[in-house]
Amino acid sequence: MKKLILVSFCLSMALYSFSQDLLTKKNGEDIKVKIIEVNQSEIKYKKNENLSGPTFTISKSEALMIRYEDGSKEMFQDTPNSSEMLSKGKEDAILYYKGKNSGAGGTAATVIFTSPIIGLIPAIACSSTEPSDENLQYKNNDLMKNADYNKAYTDQAHKIKKKKIWNAFGISSAFWIGLVILLGAAG
Repeated sequence: MKKLILVSFCLSMALYSFSQDLLTKKNGEDIKVKIIEVNQSEIKYKKNENLSGPTFTISKSEALMIRYEDGSKEMFQDTPNSSEMLSKGKEDAILYYKGKNSGAGGTAATVIFTSPIIGLIPAIACSSTEPSDENLQYKNNDLMKNADYNKAYTDQAHKIKKKKIWNAFGISSAFWIGLVILLGAAG
């Protein structure tokens, strides 16, 4: 009978010690807890040794992982801040956006075949519109879901598009003026 009580006690203690959540902080500290809530920015928990005690709160940025009593895990990764996403969006646009279908070719053709004054119309029209989504050539759909990254990427792509259009306008205007001078000198 004593053996049965001892075995029952040991099993109860083993089950009790495993029926808890384990919160691991980024500094390596493990805390035996009962998770109450995990939301966007914080984790609410009670300490395992005092489940009827106060509820504690920790920022998700301080947490590395939660191991739940059922054995499942939830990992927490650092989310990049706004300025990091803005910077990455700008850098990626410089890398990936090539300005295809920007209107630079049409602007140059209009200037060469008519005049720089008439060529201003397509140059202004094309440079005032942002690149269409299908022309942005971004490599990561998940990053584009981040508002800061998306804004920085599209703004930088728009700057690149404007530069490409106005460079085409300038070069074709110089070509047109050179051609007019050459034809004037020949005639």
